[in-house]
Amino acid sequence: MYVIRLKNCAFFARHGVLDEEEALGQRFYVDAVLSVEPGRALVDDAIEETVNYGIAFAVIEKIITGERRFLIEALAMEVAKALTERFPQIRRAEITVRKPNAPVPGVLDYVEVTVVWPE
Repeated sequence: MYVIRLKNCAFFARHGVLDEEEALGQRFYVDAVLSVEPGRALVDDAIEETVNYGIAFAVIEKIITGERRFLIEALAMEVAKALTERFPQIRRAEITVRKPNAPVPGVLDYVEVTVVWPE
């Protein structure tokens, strides 16, 4: 096994429960930690045998900038499932979604949720 990490991928989207969150939108940040079965990729230096970072980023982007979700938990799970479906060599996907402007009555840097698929 080896691990591929995509850190702090930034996207503008409109997720959240409140109508204002949909109307105004905000940035969301995503980390993907992917545990990958090596197969022949490491020995043969074969991109087609591993996870193409550009395609993985595009999969994440399509989901995050796509259909509105009320919960960032649901958003993270959708990303994890999509990546493991697109790349069967991913044995475990740990996806973190950060929401810096969460509507909470207090001062904080961000709200963050992490899901693991499969569990």
